[in-house]
Amino acid sequence: MTPAAPRIFLIGYRGSGKTNVAQALAKRLGWDWLDADTVLEARHGRTIREIFAAEGEAGFRAKEAALLEELCQSDRHVIATGGGVVLRPANRERLARGLVVWLTADAATLWQRINADGTTAARRPNLTVGGLSEVEELLRQREPLYRECAGLVVDTAGKTPDAIADDILARAGLTPG
Repeated sequence: MTPAAPRIFLIGYRGSGKTNVAQALAKRLGWDWLDADTVLEARHGRTIREIFAAEGEAGFRAKEAALLEELCQSDRHVIATGGGVVLRPANRERLARGLVVWLTADAATLWQRINADGTTAARRPNLTVGGLSEVEELLRQREPLYRECAGLVVDTAGKTPDAIADDILARAGLTPG
């Protein structure tokens, strides 16, 4: 069985495992995968932090929305989205063109993962005050939006990307390719 649309979008907060799970899930399906933030950075020749600094959040979100529209045309892809992609109503509508899997974890786990990722500080801006309090506040704000989009909700705390990919396959009724 394949999803209703031939693409899978992974949504969730920074540090939820979207990129690593996208790789593992795509490998099992025999599909391609990509990280939307990495594609956006390559296309614009700047990190997300640099785009935020030069154009503000609104400029970044406009670029993110345009890229998402393009990625909705990518068949047989697992797409790791940016953590804030759900903020725009039009993006939430676009995500419905595929199976949407919300990767969750508690704030402490996310904060630990963010701190363990050496590239996060250089590439990603603080959106509010930074730190664990930022994670908690943004999770509180975004949770209803993630929930609105999600076809599946998968808790990633304490699980490997491979185990999460296997869980998604089983729960979505997908057959490895």
